[in-house]
Amino acid sequence: MTKLQDRIVNPNPEIQHHVFKPNGNFPNSKLPLLVYKNACLLGKQINVAVETLQMLFNKNGWKNSWANGIYTFHHFHSNTHECMGIAAGKAWVVFGGIKGQKFTLKKGDIIIIPAGLAHRCSKVSSDFLCVGAYPKGKDYDIMLGKPEELEKIKHRLENIPVPPCDPIYGKEGFLKSFWR
Repeated sequence: MTKLQDRIVNPNPEIQHHVFKPNGNFPNSKLPLLVYKNACLLGKQINVAVETLQMLFNKNGWKNSWANGIYTFHHFHSNTHECMGIAAGKAWVVFGGIKGQKFTLKKGDIIIIPAGLAHRCSKVSSDFLCVGAYPKGKDYDIMLGKPEELEKIKHRLENIPVPPCDPIYGKEGFLKSFWR
């Protein structure tokens, strides 16, 4: 890691991992959702936090980044995995679809969402902002869990490769251990 990364990246975050079974028309994934609690030590300036997360993601091959909120409706991506870094504030996000599991995410947390895993934001703090990115800068789609979508995308989900690098920790990162 570079000197900058040594100051920003927590080498020993609390890692939560959760697998979600199919839920109605949400396929979810055999790969676990990864939540790295306090993975990044971000300063008070929001623009610097956003740039820092984008730099870390980009360095590890997770590109096509954006800075914004999280959709408030259940959705998933059928063509790529996604990572998000919380740059400011707090969010309560439901994973797994209707009656899924709610997680509290806060500044410095990183989540890695496998393709197919439904997610939606249920509530945010007034200062909430996150940064998202995709392996190799893949352009993502948005699936809403409609019955007609499921048959079309099942084969696609089965053929999405595991990214070669963890979005924060690189080639030797935790992703490799959890996504075999």
